[in-house]
Amino acid sequence: MKKDVLSVAIGGAIGTALRILLDIMLSLIFFTMSLVSIIVINAIGSFLLGFLVAGIWTRPKTPQWMKLAVGPGVLGGFTTFSGVMLQALFVQNPWATAGYLALSIGTSLFAALLGIWVGTPFAKKTAKRSPRKVAK
Repeated sequence: MKKDVLSVAIGGAIGTALRILLDIMLSLIFFTMSLVSIIVINAIGSFLLGFLVAGIWTRPKTPQWMKLAVGPGVLGGFTTFSGVMLQALFVQNPWATAGYLALSIGTSLFAALLGIWVGTPFAKKTAKRSPRKVAK
């Protein structure tokens, strides 16, 4: 239990640091503290989580602490729905706010589904390689 909590906490700190670093880099590219950077960050995190859940985490030898450290930890700290809400407060037009929220959520959902689609063949390869135990 302690190892699980510690791995999520350490992973969360790493994910948050990565998000801040990427946000700074994207802000330099797009020349603004941008609505775009949070959408991009959340899409990357959603894709990676979908990929991991569908593929690599299906492997029986993947330790639980590692799944917790990377999933809720790193990727939970990396992605930010609260950042989307904060940015939505700065949009003055209600229709533009609704559009921004729809774009942000839609992009993240699409990225997660794409990650699942890309990660699924990894799960199938793993299932073919590992022999199943037959109960007698």
